[in-house]
Amino acid sequence: MKIFIIGGLAGSGKTTFGELLKEELKDYGYKPCVMQITNPLYLYAMNYFNWDPKTDEKPREFLQKMGIEIIKEKLGKTNFLLNRLYEDIEILNNFFDVFIITDARLINEFLSIKAKYDDVVSIKLIRKNYDNKLSDNEKNHITEKEIELYNDFDYIVENKGIESLKEKALEIIHNTELEDR
Repeated sequence: MKIFIIGGLAGSGKTTFGELLKEELKDYGYKPCVMQITNPLYLYAMNYFNWDPKTDEKPREFLQKMGIEIIKEKLGKTNFLLNRLYEDIEILNNFFDVFIITDARLINEFLSIKAKYDDVVSIKLIRKNYDNKLSDNEKNHITEKEIELYNDFDYIVENKGIESLKEKALEIIHNTELEDR
């Protein structure tokens, strides 16, 4: 089982890049699954706080508060989201052979995933001079700041548009040891 873990600041193109990796991997005969560490937070927002992903903007302030201030700090559940992710991978591994995690932001997320799984490729996306329209509080939150302190990426990809991202996705796939198909 291969895992790609993608990190970057808000608006850097993590989800887009993950979807491009997925499509390229499918073309090579793999069964890739795109996942988010924060999926439980989005489910809370939808199921209990009436957030509609089709019409509402991403509830970033809610996600930051729920994930860090409440779950990690107040409740002391430091690995709650990672443990949920690991359970999902364990179950979904019966259907997929490659996992693409598109929302890593904290050092512990990279370190924990690399420690748990043998075959992990870490990717940082950057998008120079992009205004992600976050408030000052959102920009200064640990989920936007800590990734700048981590430097052990296998690849750093600059988002220069969809075509360059497609090229980088192909390059990473070609440079990555995957099981023969």
